[in-house]
Amino acid sequence: MIQNRKQLAVTPAHKVVLDCLAAGIEASQPKNAVANTVSKEDSNLIVGDTTVDLTQFEQVVVLGGGKAAAQSAKALETILENTISGGVVVTNDPRETKQVDVIEGSHPVPNESGKAGAKAILSRAQKADEGTLILFPLSGGGSSLLPLPVSDVMLTDLQQVTEKLLTSGATITEINTVRKHISQIKGGQFAMAAAPATVIGLVLSDVAGNNLGTIASGPIVGDNTTYQDAISVLESYDIEPPNTIKTHLRHGADRKFEETPQSNHHCFDNVSTHILADASTAIDAAIDEITHTPFTPFVLSTSIEGEACEIGKVHSAIGNEIIRSGRPIEPPAVLISGGEATVTVRGGGLGGPNQEFVLESLLQASSEEMVVASVDTDGEDGATDAAGALGTSTIVSNKDIARQSLDQNDTYPYFSRRDALVYTGQTGTNVNDLRIIAIPDPK
Repeated sequence: MIQNRKQLAVTPAHKVVLDCLAAGIEASQPKNAVANTVSKEDSNLIVGDTTVDLTQFEQVVVLGGGKAAAQSAKALETILENTISGGVVVTNDPRETKQVDVIEGSHPVPNESGKAGAKAILSRAQKADEGTLILFPLSGGGSSLLPLPVSDVMLTDLQQVTEKLLTSGATITEINTVRKHISQIKGGQFAMAAAPATVIGLVLSDVAGNNLGTIASGPIVGDNTTYQDAISVLESYDIEPPNTIKTHLRHGADRKFEETPQSNHHCFDNVSTHILADASTAIDAAIDEITHTPFTPFVLSTSIEGEACEIGKVHSAIGNEIIRSGRPIEPPAVLISGGEATVTVRGGGLGGPNQEFVLESLLQASSEEMVVASVDTDGEDGATDAAGALGTSTIVSNKDIARQSLDQNDTYPYFSRRDALVYTGQTGTNVNDLRIIAIPDPK
Protein backbone atom coordinates (compact mmCIF):
# COMPACT_ATOMS: atom_id res chain seq x y z
CA MET A 1 0.00 0.00 0.00
CA ILE A 2 2.83 2.45 0.83
CA GLN A 3 4.98 2.64 -2.27
CA ASN A 4 8.11 4.06 -0.63
CA ARG A 5 7.89 2.10 2.61
CA LYS A 6 11.49 0.84 2.42
CA GLN A 7 12.77 4.41 2.25
CA LEU A 8 10.63 5.54 5.20
CA ALA A 9 11.12 2.55 7.53
CA VAL A 10 14.16 4.01 9.31
CA THR A 11 13.58 2.74 12.89
CA PRO A 12 11.26 0.24 14.61
CA ALA A 13 8.98 3.17 15.54
CA HIS A 14 8.84 4.27 11.91
CA LYS A 15 7.85 0.73 10.94
CA VAL A 16 5.04 0.67 13.51
CA VAL A 17 3.69 3.95 12.17
CA LEU A 18 3.83 2.69 8.58
CA ASP A 19 2.07 -0.54 9.55
CA CYS A 20 -0.70 1.48 11.20
CA LEU A 21 -1.18 3.67 8.13
CA ALA A 22 -1.28 0.70 5.77
CA ALA A 23 -3.70 -1.23 7.99
CA GLY A 24 -6.06 1.74 8.26
CA ILE A 25 -6.17 2.30 4.50
CA GLU A 26 -6.58 -1.42 3.75
CA ALA A 27 -9.48 -1.80 6.20
CA SER A 28 -11.25 1.12 4.54
CA GLN A 29 -11.07 -0.37 1.05
CA PRO A 30 -14.52 -0.56 -0.57
CA LYS A 31 -14.14 -4.28 -1.32
CA ASN A 32 -13.75 -4.92 2.41
CA ALA A 33 -16.35 -2.39 3.56
CA VAL A 34 -18.98 -3.70 1.15
CA ALA A 35 -18.21 -7.37 1.83
CA ASN A 36 -18.45 -6.80 5.59
CA THR A 37 -21.89 -5.15 5.34
CA VAL A 38 -23.68 -6.42 2.22
CA SER A 39 -24.64 -10.01 1.39
CA LYS A 40 -27.22 -12.00 -0.56
CA GLU A 41 -29.08 -15.03 0.74
CA ASP A 42 -31.45 -16.67 -1.72
CA SER A 43 -33.65 -13.80 -2.94
CA ASN A 44 -32.83 -11.51 -0.02
CA LEU A 45 -30.37 -8.63 -0.04
CA ILE A 46 -28.95 -8.03 3.44
CA VAL A 47 -27.42 -4.67 4.27
CA GLY A 48 -26.36 -4.52 7.90
CA ASP A 49 -29.52 -5.20 9.91
CA THR A 50 -31.82 -4.55 6.93
CA THR A 51 -33.22 -7.32 4.74
CA VAL A 52 -34.72 -6.54 1.33
CA ASP A 53 -36.78 -9.02 -0.70
CA LEU A 54 -35.39 -8.65 -4.23
CA THR A 55 -38.44 -10.36 -5.76
CA GLN A 56 -40.40 -7.19 -4.98
CA PHE A 57 -38.44 -5.30 -7.64
CA GLU A 58 -38.39 -5.46 -11.41
CA GLN A 59 -34.86 -4.07 -11.64
CA VAL A 60 -31.86 -3.37 -9.42
CA VAL A 61 -29.76 -0.39 -10.53
CA VAL A 62 -26.44 0.88 -9.17
CA LEU A 63 -26.09 4.68 -9.28
CA GLY A 64 -23.61 6.77 -7.31
CA GLY A 65 -20.40 8.69 -7.11
CA GLY A 66 -17.23 9.36 -5.19
CA LYS A 67 -13.65 8.17 -5.01
CA ALA A 68 -14.75 4.69 -3.91
CA ALA A 69 -17.76 4.42 -6.24
CA ALA A 70 -16.23 2.14 -8.90
CA GLN A 71 -14.70 -0.25 -6.38
CA SER A 72 -17.99 -0.34 -4.48
CA ALA A 73 -19.91 -1.06 -7.70
CA LYS A 74 -17.49 -3.86 -8.55
CA ALA A 75 -17.93 -5.37 -5.08
CA LEU A 76 -21.72 -5.20 -5.45
CA GLU A 77 -21.50 -6.99 -8.81
CA THR A 78 -19.57 -9.80 -7.12
CA ILE A 79 -22.20 -10.16 -4.39
CA LEU A 80 -25.34 -9.75 -6.52
CA GLU A 81 -24.02 -11.32 -9.74
CA ASN A 82 -26.72 -11.16 -12.45
CA THR A 83 -29.28 -9.44 -10.20
CA ILE A 84 -28.00 -5.99 -11.22
CA SER A 85 -29.76 -4.51 -14.26
CA GLY A 86 -27.12 -1.87 -14.92
CA GLY A 87 -26.16 1.54 -13.64
CA VAL A 88 -23.72 4.45 -13.71
CA VAL A 89 -21.12 5.66 -11.22
CA VAL A 90 -18.70 8.58 -11.41
CA THR A 91 -15.26 8.38 -9.83
CA ASN A 92 -11.66 9.53 -10.22
CA ASP A 93 -10.51 5.94 -9.64
CA PRO A 94 -12.09 3.94 -12.50
CA ARG A 95 -12.18 0.14 -12.34
CA GLU A 96 -13.35 -2.48 -14.80
CA THR A 97 -16.95 -3.52 -14.17
CA LYS A 98 -19.37 -5.82 -15.97
CA GLN A 99 -22.82 -4.29 -15.57
CA VAL A 100 -22.25 -0.77 -14.27
CA ASP A 101 -20.90 2.02 -16.47
CA VAL A 102 -17.97 3.85 -14.90
CA ILE A 103 -17.35 7.48 -15.83
CA GLU A 104 -14.14 9.20 -14.80
CA GLY A 105 -14.62 12.64 -13.31
CA SER A 106 -12.28 15.12 -11.64
CA HIS A 107 -11.41 15.95 -8.03
CA PRO A 108 -11.22 18.36 -6.22
CA VAL A 109 -12.37 20.70 -9.02
CA PRO A 110 -15.19 19.30 -11.20
CA ASN A 111 -14.97 18.82 -14.96
CA GLU A 112 -17.25 18.26 -17.97
CA SER A 113 -16.96 14.49 -17.79
CA GLY A 114 -18.19 14.47 -14.21
CA LYS A 115 -21.04 16.76 -15.18
CA ALA A 116 -22.07 14.37 -17.97
CA GLY A 117 -21.92 11.47 -15.52
CA ALA A 118 -24.03 13.27 -12.95
CA LYS A 119 -26.57 14.11 -15.65
CA ALA A 120 -26.74 10.44 -16.68
CA ILE A 121 -27.26 9.37 -13.06
CA LEU A 122 -30.04 11.90 -12.51
CA SER A 123 -31.71 10.82 -15.76
CA ARG A 124 -31.72 7.17 -14.66
CA ALA A 125 -33.19 8.20 -11.31
CA GLN A 126 -35.99 10.15 -12.99
CA LYS A 127 -36.98 7.04 -14.95
CA ALA A 128 -37.19 4.87 -11.83
CA ASP A 129 -40.54 3.78 -10.38
CA GLU A 130 -41.96 1.65 -7.56
CA GLY A 131 -40.43 -1.45 -9.13
CA THR A 132 -36.90 -0.09 -9.01
CA LEU A 133 -34.31 -0.68 -6.31
CA ILE A 134 -31.42 1.78 -6.49
CA LEU A 135 -28.20 0.87 -4.72
CA PHE A 136 -26.38 4.15 -4.23
CA PRO A 137 -22.64 3.84 -3.40
CA LEU A 138 -21.44 7.19 -2.14
CA SER A 139 -18.08 8.30 -0.82
CA GLY A 140 -15.77 11.22 -0.28
CA GLY A 141 -15.13 13.30 -3.36
CA GLY A 142 -18.72 12.89 -4.48
CA SER A 143 -19.36 16.62 -4.31
CA SER A 144 -16.85 17.38 -7.06
CA LEU A 145 -17.33 14.13 -8.96
CA LEU A 146 -21.11 14.65 -9.27
CA PRO A 147 -21.29 18.24 -10.48
CA LEU A 148 -24.57 19.17 -12.07
CA PRO A 149 -25.05 22.92 -11.60
CA VAL A 150 -28.47 24.49 -11.93
CA SER A 151 -29.33 25.60 -15.44
CA ASP A 152 -28.37 29.25 -14.96
CA VAL A 153 -24.89 28.42 -13.59
CA MET A 154 -22.08 27.39 -15.92
CA LEU A 155 -19.59 24.67 -14.98
CA THR A 156 -16.82 27.28 -15.18
CA ASP A 157 -18.68 29.30 -12.54
CA LEU A 158 -18.87 26.24 -10.30
CA GLN A 159 -15.17 25.54 -10.84
CA GLN A 160 -14.27 29.10 -9.91
CA VAL A 161 -16.22 29.20 -6.66
CA THR A 162 -15.02 25.68 -5.74
CA GLU A 163 -11.38 26.74 -6.05
CA LYS A 164 -11.99 29.80 -3.87
CA LEU A 165 -13.81 27.78 -1.21
CA LEU A 166 -11.13 25.09 -1.08
CA THR A 167 -8.40 27.63 -0.30
CA SER A 168 -10.47 29.78 2.08
CA GLY A 169 -10.19 27.65 5.21
CA ALA A 170 -13.92 26.89 5.14
CA THR A 171 -15.02 23.58 6.65
CA ILE A 172 -16.36 20.85 4.41
CA THR A 173 -19.84 21.44 5.85
CA GLU A 174 -19.66 25.11 4.85
CA ILE A 175 -18.30 24.31 1.40
CA ASN A 176 -21.04 21.78 0.76
CA THR A 177 -23.71 24.18 1.98
CA VAL A 178 -22.83 26.33 -1.02
CA ARG A 179 -22.55 23.38 -3.39
CA LYS A 180 -26.00 22.06 -2.47
CA HIS A 181 -27.69 25.29 -3.43
CA ILE A 182 -26.26 25.56 -6.93
CA SER A 183 -26.82 21.90 -7.82
CA GLN A 184 -29.58 19.81 -9.37
CA ILE A 185 -28.51 16.60 -7.60
CA LYS A 186 -27.14 17.49 -4.15
CA GLY A 187 -29.01 18.32 -0.95
CA GLY A 188 -31.56 15.51 -1.28
CA GLN A 189 -32.43 16.30 -4.88
CA PHE A 190 -31.34 12.91 -6.19
CA ALA A 191 -33.83 11.26 -3.80
CA MET A 192 -36.53 13.63 -5.00
CA ALA A 193 -35.83 12.67 -8.61
CA ALA A 194 -35.78 8.93 -7.78
CA ALA A 195 -39.02 8.82 -5.79
CA PRO A 196 -41.02 6.58 -5.50
CA ALA A 197 -38.17 4.11 -6.11
CA THR A 198 -36.48 2.42 -3.15
CA VAL A 199 -32.99 3.82 -2.55
CA ILE A 200 -30.33 2.20 -0.36
CA GLY A 201 -27.32 4.42 0.31
CA LEU A 202 -24.01 2.61 0.83
CA VAL A 203 -21.68 5.22 2.27
CA LEU A 204 -17.97 5.45 2.95
CA SER A 205 -17.79 8.52 5.15
CA ASP A 206 -15.08 11.16 4.85
CA VAL A 207 -16.83 13.57 7.20
CA ALA A 208 -16.11 13.91 10.90
CA GLY A 209 -19.16 12.76 12.84
CA ASN A 210 -20.67 11.10 9.73
CA ASN A 211 -23.08 13.92 8.97
CA LEU A 212 -25.02 12.40 6.07
CA GLY A 213 -26.01 15.84 4.83
CA THR A 214 -22.36 16.75 4.36
CA ILE A 215 -20.95 13.54 2.86
CA ALA A 216 -20.79 14.21 -0.90
CA SER A 217 -23.25 17.07 -0.24
CA GLY A 218 -26.03 14.69 0.78
CA PRO A 219 -27.79 13.74 -2.49
CA ILE A 220 -30.11 11.21 -0.81
CA VAL A 221 -30.82 12.84 2.56
CA GLY A 222 -32.72 15.91 3.66
CA ASP A 223 -31.03 19.30 3.66
CA ASN A 224 -31.76 21.62 6.55
CA THR A 225 -29.49 24.40 5.27
CA THR A 226 -30.84 27.28 3.23
CA TYR A 227 -29.93 29.59 0.38
CA GLN A 228 -29.26 32.29 2.95
CA ASP A 229 -26.86 29.94 4.72
CA ALA A 230 -24.95 29.53 1.46
CA ILE A 231 -24.79 33.29 1.01
CA SER A 232 -23.52 33.67 4.57
CA VAL A 233 -20.71 31.16 3.99
CA LEU A 234 -19.47 33.12 0.99
CA GLU A 235 -19.71 36.40 2.87
CA SER A 236 -17.93 35.09 5.97
CA TYR A 237 -14.91 34.04 3.91
CA ASP A 238 -15.01 37.18 1.75
CA ILE A 239 -15.60 35.18 -1.42
CA GLU A 240 -17.05 37.00 -4.40
CA PRO A 241 -18.79 34.36 -6.53
CA PRO A 242 -19.58 34.70 -10.25
CA ASN A 243 -22.70 36.76 -10.93
CA THR A 244 -24.71 33.70 -12.00
CA ILE A 245 -24.16 32.06 -8.61
CA LYS A 246 -24.77 35.27 -6.70
CA THR A 247 -28.05 35.83 -8.55
CA HIS A 248 -29.22 32.23 -8.12
CA LEU A 249 -28.56 32.22 -4.38
CA ARG A 250 -30.23 35.58 -3.93
CA HIS A 251 -33.32 34.43 -5.84
CA GLY A 252 -33.45 31.32 -3.66
CA ALA A 253 -33.15 33.37 -0.48
CA ASP A 254 -35.96 35.60 -1.79
CA ARG A 255 -38.11 32.46 -2.22
CA LYS A 256 -38.43 32.76 -5.97
CA PHE A 257 -38.05 28.97 -5.97
CA GLU A 258 -38.20 26.25 -3.33
CA GLU A 259 -35.49 25.34 -0.89
CA THR A 260 -33.81 21.94 -1.18
CA PRO A 261 -36.00 19.22 0.41
CA GLN A 262 -35.82 18.95 4.18
CA SER A 263 -35.57 15.71 6.14
CA ASN A 264 -39.35 15.33 6.58
CA HIS A 265 -40.04 15.48 2.83
CA HIS A 266 -42.01 12.49 1.50
CA CYS A 267 -39.33 11.80 -1.13
CA PHE A 268 -37.23 10.18 1.61
CA ASP A 269 -39.93 7.69 2.62
CA ASN A 270 -38.26 4.86 0.69
CA VAL A 271 -34.65 5.89 1.33
CA SER A 272 -32.29 4.26 3.83
CA THR A 273 -28.62 4.97 4.35
CA HIS A 274 -25.87 2.76 5.75
CA ILE A 275 -22.35 3.78 6.77
CA LEU A 276 -20.03 1.02 5.55
CA ALA A 277 -16.74 2.58 6.67
CA ASP A 278 -15.53 5.76 8.32
CA ALA A 279 -12.61 7.12 10.31
CA SER A 280 -13.27 4.58 13.07
CA THR A 281 -12.77 1.77 10.56
CA ALA A 282 -9.23 2.95 9.83
CA ILE A 283 -8.44 3.70 13.47
CA ASP A 284 -9.69 0.32 14.70
CA ALA A 285 -7.45 -1.39 12.15
CA ALA A 286 -4.49 0.70 13.30
CA ILE A 287 -5.20 -0.30 16.91
CA ASP A 288 -5.27 -3.98 15.93
CA GLU A 289 -1.90 -3.54 14.27
CA ILE A 290 -0.40 -1.99 17.41
CA THR A 291 -1.44 -4.95 19.59
CA HIS A 292 1.40 -6.92 17.99
CA THR A 293 4.00 -4.40 19.21
CA PRO A 294 5.32 -3.12 22.57
CA PHE A 295 3.43 0.14 22.00
CA THR A 296 0.12 1.01 23.68
CA PRO A 297 -2.50 2.75 21.49
CA PHE A 298 -4.28 5.89 22.67
CA VAL A 299 -7.08 7.33 20.52
CA LEU A 300 -7.45 11.08 20.82
CA SER A 301 -10.55 11.35 18.63
CA THR A 302 -12.02 10.03 15.39
CA SER A 303 -13.41 13.42 14.39
CA ILE A 304 -10.92 16.24 14.86
CA GLU A 305 -11.45 19.24 12.59
CA GLY A 306 -9.72 22.59 12.24
CA GLU A 307 -6.60 24.27 10.90
CA ALA A 308 -3.88 21.68 10.27
CA CYS A 309 -1.18 23.62 12.12
CA GLU A 310 -3.34 24.14 15.19
CA ILE A 311 -4.17 20.42 15.29
CA GLY A 312 -0.46 19.72 14.95
CA LYS A 313 0.41 21.90 17.92
CA VAL A 314 -2.09 20.10 20.15
CA HIS A 315 -1.00 16.61 19.09
CA SER A 316 2.65 17.44 19.62
CA ALA A 317 1.87 18.96 23.04
CA ILE A 318 0.23 15.70 24.11
CA GLY A 319 3.22 13.74 22.83
CA ASN A 320 5.57 16.03 24.74
CA GLU A 321 3.53 15.51 27.91
CA ILE A 322 3.81 11.76 27.53
CA ILE A 323 7.58 12.06 27.20
CA ARG A 324 7.86 14.44 30.14
CA SER A 325 5.44 13.01 32.67
CA GLY A 326 3.94 9.77 31.37
CA ARG A 327 0.51 11.40 31.13
CA PRO A 328 -2.07 10.52 29.89
CA ILE A 329 -0.27 7.29 29.03
CA GLU A 330 3.17 5.83 29.66
CA PRO A 331 5.53 5.34 26.70
CA PRO A 332 6.00 3.44 24.51
CA ALA A 333 2.74 4.73 23.12
CA VAL A 334 1.02 5.54 19.84
CA LEU A 335 -1.37 8.47 19.55
CA ILE A 336 -4.06 8.05 16.91
CA SER A 337 -6.64 10.46 15.53
CA GLY A 338 -8.91 10.92 12.56
CA GLY A 339 -11.05 13.67 11.10
CA GLU A 340 -10.37 16.41 8.60
CA ALA A 341 -7.81 19.18 8.80
CA THR A 342 -8.14 22.30 6.68
CA VAL A 343 -5.71 24.94 5.47
CA THR A 344 -6.30 28.62 4.88
CA VAL A 345 -4.05 29.18 1.87
CA ARG A 346 -2.05 32.41 2.12
CA GLY A 347 1.03 31.48 0.10
CA GLY A 348 1.55 30.22 -3.43
CA GLY A 349 3.28 26.96 -2.61
CA LEU A 350 2.40 23.29 -2.99
CA GLY A 351 1.27 21.15 -0.09
CA GLY A 352 -1.68 19.79 1.84
CA PRO A 353 -3.21 19.74 5.32
CA ASN A 354 -1.60 16.44 6.34
CA GLN A 355 1.84 17.71 5.39
CA GLU A 356 1.24 20.95 7.29
CA PHE A 357 0.08 18.96 10.33
CA VAL A 358 3.26 16.90 10.32
CA LEU A 359 5.62 19.84 9.87
CA GLU A 360 3.99 21.90 12.63
CA SER A 361 4.00 18.87 14.95
CA LEU A 362 7.70 18.32 14.33
CA LEU A 363 8.45 21.98 14.98
CA GLN A 364 6.84 21.58 18.41
CA ALA A 365 8.25 18.14 19.26
CA SER A 366 10.52 17.95 22.31
CA SER A 367 12.21 14.68 21.31
CA GLU A 368 13.89 13.45 18.15
CA GLU A 369 12.51 9.98 18.95
CA MET A 370 8.88 10.97 18.37
CA VAL A 371 7.70 9.82 14.91
CA VAL A 372 4.85 11.85 13.41
CA ALA A 373 2.80 10.85 10.36
CA SER A 374 -0.44 11.89 8.77
CA VAL A 375 -2.07 10.86 5.49
CA ASP A 376 -5.27 11.43 3.62
CA THR A 377 -6.62 7.92 3.16
CA ASP A 378 -7.52 8.65 -0.48
CA GLY A 379 -3.80 8.94 -1.28
CA GLU A 380 -3.91 12.61 -2.27
CA ASP A 381 -3.05 15.30 0.25
CA GLY A 382 -4.29 18.61 -1.07
CA ALA A 383 -3.36 19.07 -4.73
CA THR A 384 -0.32 16.80 -4.48
CA ASP A 385 0.51 13.24 -5.49
CA ALA A 386 1.57 12.37 -1.94
CA ALA A 387 -0.81 10.98 0.69
CA GLY A 388 0.96 12.91 3.44
CA ALA A 389 4.27 12.92 5.30
CA LEU A 390 6.23 11.10 7.98
CA GLY A 391 9.28 12.05 9.99
CA THR A 392 10.97 13.11 13.20
CA SER A 393 12.21 16.51 14.33
CA THR A 394 15.63 15.73 12.81
CA ILE A 395 14.25 17.01 9.51
CA VAL A 396 13.52 20.46 10.99
CA SER A 397 17.02 21.28 12.16
CA ASN A 398 16.60 24.73 10.59
CA LYS A 399 13.32 25.92 12.06
CA ASP A 400 13.33 29.18 10.10
CA ILE A 401 13.23 27.31 6.80
CA ALA A 402 10.51 24.99 8.09
CA ARG A 403 8.44 27.92 9.30
CA GLN A 404 8.86 29.69 5.98
CA SER A 405 7.57 26.60 4.17
CA LEU A 406 4.46 26.64 6.36
CA ASP A 407 3.94 30.37 5.85
CA GLN A 408 4.07 29.85 2.08
CA ASN A 409 1.92 26.68 2.18
CA ASP A 410 4.89 25.03 0.47
CA THR A 411 5.39 21.84 2.48
CA TYR A 412 5.53 19.39 -0.43
CA PRO A 413 8.97 20.45 -1.71
CA TYR A 414 10.19 20.71 1.89
CA PHE A 415 9.36 17.07 2.62
CA SER A 416 10.36 15.93 -0.86
CA ARG A 417 13.90 17.21 -0.38
CA ARG A 418 14.08 15.23 2.87
CA ASP A 419 12.56 11.99 1.50
CA ALA A 420 9.74 12.28 4.02
CA LEU A 421 6.63 12.18 1.81
CA VAL A 422 4.31 9.17 1.98
CA TYR A 423 3.22 7.82 -1.41
CA THR A 424 0.34 5.37 -1.82
CA GLY A 425 -1.14 6.37 -5.16
CA GLN A 426 -4.91 6.59 -5.42
CA THR A 427 -6.28 4.16 -2.86
CA GLY A 428 -9.86 3.99 -4.09
CA THR A 429 -11.23 4.88 -0.67
CA ASN A 430 -11.59 7.96 1.51
CA VAL A 431 -12.30 8.07 5.23
CA ASN A 432 -10.27 11.24 5.59
CA ASP A 433 -7.13 11.93 7.59
CA LEU A 434 -5.33 9.27 9.63
CA ARG A 435 -2.75 10.65 12.07
CA ILE A 436 -0.25 8.44 13.90
CA ILE A 437 2.38 9.57 16.42
CA ALA A 438 4.73 6.95 17.89
CA ILE A 439 6.55 7.74 21.14
CA PRO A 440 9.20 5.13 21.99
CA ASP A 441 10.23 4.37 25.55
CA PRO A 442 13.12 6.75 26.34
CA LYS A 443 14.65 4.31 28.84
